[in-house]
Amino acid sequence: MAPKELQNSCQKGMDKKILTAHQPSYLPWLGLFHKIALSDMFCYFDIVQYQRKDFNNRNKINTANGPIWLSVPVNSSNRFLTKINDIHILDNNWRENHLKSILLNYKKTPFFDDYFPEIEKIISKRFEKLTDLNFEILLFGLKSFNIETNIVKASDFNFIGIKSELVLDMCKKLNCDLYIFGEQGKSYADVDSFVSNKIIPYFQKYESPIYSQKNKTFHPKMSFIDLLFNHGPNSLDILFEKNITRNELEKKLLDE
Repeated sequence: MAPKELQNSCQKGMDKKILTAHQPSYLPWLGLFHKIALSDMFCYFDIVQYQRKDFNNRNKINTANGPIWLSVPVNSSNRFLTKINDIHILDNNWRENHLKSILLNYKKTPFFDDYFPEIEKIISKRFEKLTDLNFEILLFGLKSFNIETNIVKASDFNFIGIKSELVLDMCKKLNCDLYIFGEQGKSYADVDSFVSNKIIPYFQKYESPIYSQKNKTFHPKMSFIDLLFNHGPNSLDILFEKNITRNELEKKLLDE
């Protein structure tokens, strides 16, 4: 999509346009979908360095014995020189193990049959690269939550700089007026440079909603599939509980 088309597609009934971005993550948590739902555009930030022991290739699901990690094995031997969009998946039996874990721990949830077939289809595919797998899972999650935010990939553009400069360059080239950082963005964002370029930095502080799960003890910050399996079409409303809504963020924009 060309920059002029991006500018037009950003707009949702207001003059200012909201952008957010995030690196690829496996079976992501609810906070990512909240950021995307608030935005006119989401940039799939697939040009950053791969991070070991992060959420690039793993996430948590709930079990009778508490949360467990599901990790996709990858070739990360040269991770300090490798961008995440060049990370390859190691082809072993992880797919069967992940699907078995999801099946055993969620098959008795109310909406399991509504969502598992598509998850099974995606995880069963023989993706060579981690970013391709994660992107398909993200699209499935957005469709399931009924989130229709425009999506672009950072690898399709020539963003330059590091950390805060890189984010600012992305905001300029995607012609947006407010950028939603995650809460950790406060540690590196140069707020003054955003303000001087007439871009409003907003720092999300996502509070995980409390909802009924299969097991008695509630565990927050699970993969998004935990909420979908348990609450189905009500998941989007639950995702926003105790968190800022799009209307509230638009009002904040108009007050700036």
